[in-house]
Amino acid sequence: MLPPLHRGGAGPPLLLLHGFTDTWRTWELVLPQLERRFEVIAPSLAGHAGGPPLGAEIAPDVAIVDAVEAVLDEAGWEAPAIAGNSLGGYVGLHLAARGRARSVVAIAPAGGWALGDPAIEETLRYFKAMQRLVRDAVPRAELIASTPEGRARSTAAFASTAEHISSDLVAWLIHGAAACEVMPLIDHAAAHGWEIDAEAVTCPVRLLWGSEDRLLPLPGAAVRFRQEWLPQAEWIEIEGAGHCPQLDHPIETAELIAGFSG
Repeated sequence: MLPPLHRGGAGPPLLLLHGFTDTWRTWELVLPQLERRFEVIAPSLAGHAGGPPLGAEIAPDVAIVDAVEAVLDEAGWEAPAIAGNSLGGYVGLHLAARGRARSVVAIAPAGGWALGDPAIEETLRYFKAMQRLVRDAVPRAELIASTPEGRARSTAAFASTAEHISSDLVAWLIHGAAACEVMPLIDHAAAHGWEIDAEAVTCPVRLLWGSEDRLLPLPGAAVRFRQEWLPQAEWIEIEGAGHCPQLDHPIETAELIAGFSG
């Protein structure tokens, strides 16, 4: 069973937030480098493996942000540096709008399509189909992850290479995705879309995007971030990286986080 969060290192506080269907273990390859410079907390988000349940009282996206804010309160962190991937980047920007971030490194944050972009519906359909596939794969997750071909095929949607990703981590990515409460989040996103109170985000923001992101490909998935919400943010593309550069380009990604968060 996955612990609800990871905490380690010493130094200024740094919060790491994973993406949709992922868990805090997505940060394993960057943790050694970051924990030499920061005290790191990496929680599993609500509705995800290891995280608290979403519940039904409030909107799922609000529930996720509230749960992370509770982690900050428990840790005694008022406004740490934040780095978040995909859904985690979107959540990190919402925390910034609440005044709970000193800085944000948003790595391919979710929700940046132009309104009405058909890619929105296509991406939600992908996650529905992916959930069915990973649940079918769970009984064979360790076997799939034991071969180079299995690791490459399992990570192709979000990483450009799996050569250095351990079989244990790949197997856990399958288990974690299967355990995620995807439907409440997908249904809410389909009905309500994504919004950010960009005027309330007053801390420094760095946007990172992999040039080979297949899940939220450029330029379409970043339109609202670049043109409407955060045109003033620093923009960096990681050449050759996929949707989760913390997995396929961990050294470069850790440095891009650390250099902006210190």
